[in-house]
Amino acid sequence: MDEHDDFEAEIEKIQKENKVLLQKFAAWLKLAGLAEPTIARHVSNIDFYINEFLVYEEPQWPEDGLIRIGYFLGYWFIKKAMWSSVAAIKANAASLKKFYAFMLEEDMIEKEEFEDLKKTIREEMPEWTATMHRYEDDSIKDMNEVWGI
Repeated sequence: MDEHDDFEAEIEKIQKENKVLLQKFAAWLKLAGLAEPTIARHVSNIDFYINEFLVYEEPQWPEDGLIRIGYFLGYWFIKKAMWSSVAAIKANAASLKKFYAFMLEEDMIEKEEFEDLKKTIREEMPEWTATMHRYEDDSIKDMNEVWGI
């Protein structure tokens, strides 16, 4: 096998395990009393995060993705998801908090990692939403302005 085949095999392995993880997450949300449409939205958001974003450049497991939340919500999601909006950023942040709360309960991450995630979301949300507003602003022609470069 060559390097590309190894890369594809790693992605396939991660996505296979992610499928099981998403099923467990959906069951956890159901036990928490969430409505089916809400569960479906959270699962869809997390599916995109763990099966698209976390394997986009270099295959990563969900438990290793905690540190990438800022890059995801503040840049990648805005640029790559055609449905990105301020509301979608906030919805994804809520889904990510629920998902990593589930992973904490399953002992897949540490409490400190979860607390750092919540802090990152709380502190960086204003900049992510401001970036989204700039991205949507047709009067801004220089993309460096959008990203604050």
